[in-house]
Amino acid sequence: MATPAQDLAPVLDKDGVRLTVDDALATVTLTNPAKRNAQSPALWRALIEAGRLLPGSVRVVMLRGEGKSFSAGLDRQMFTPEGIPGEPNFIDLAHRDDAEIDATIAQYQEAFTWWRRNDIVSVAAVQGHAIGAGFQLALACDLRVVADDVQFAMRETSLGLVPDLTGTHPLVGLVGYARALEICATGRFVDARESVASGLANLAVPAAELDAAARDLAAALLAAPRDAVVETKALLKSAVDRTYDEQRAAERAAQARRLRDLAGIGE
Repeated sequence: MATPAQDLAPVLDKDGVRLTVDDALATVTLTNPAKRNAQSPALWRALIEAGRLLPGSVRVVMLRGEGKSFSAGLDRQMFTPEGIPGEPNFIDLAHRDDAEIDATIAQYQEAFTWWRRNDIVSVAAVQGHAIGAGFQLALACDLRVVADDVQFAMRETSLGLVPDLTGTHPLVGLVGYARALEICATGRFVDARESVASGLANLAVPAAELDAAARDLAAALLAAPRDAVVETKALLKSAVDRTYDEQRAAERAAQARRLRDLAGIGE
């Protein structure tokens, strides 16, 4: 943790995404502050590549955005008839058949899925605007630390669309159905105080302290033995889909594996 991620040689630095690795900690940074880290298919492909390039030594991944905004959502060019050169715009997508639309969106979603892998814990450090795709990218992570100026908003519904970048499942899990529906259907802003109170964020700090707070959380996560964290994360992720008795059984099985591992007894 002694070496700031921005001082490390990047493993990946392209299309608005930079990946650096410092032993067990990886940092993914959105690097287009001039456009408030607006998202595009090229950025999503770079995020997918970052996930594939993570060394096996990495246990915690920190996600951050340069500048005043974490990510203000989709690049506005995607809404125009001209679109982004070489990329399908919304009109192009609308003219494709269901299978093609499904395949295209599924490809985009891959940028948002790997953050919840059982072998890592992901922490989003979120400041300023996190709108639409930006909100959903923050929701893709396991944990969120927010600056006191954070403004979450899900604006897709206001534009006649739906949130389709994997954000609906974690949002309902964090804040409940009724509040998730209200946030999405109204497109209103959710500030730092509400984020913490509703369970959307784990911690809110002054903006100047955001990176330090995220690094402190990463250090705390790294202090526990890796296999214990992996087993615990898997238990918690699956708890909602199990009955009480099924979860008790899963706990017993996981603990048996941990006891044998600590005792040096192979299965």
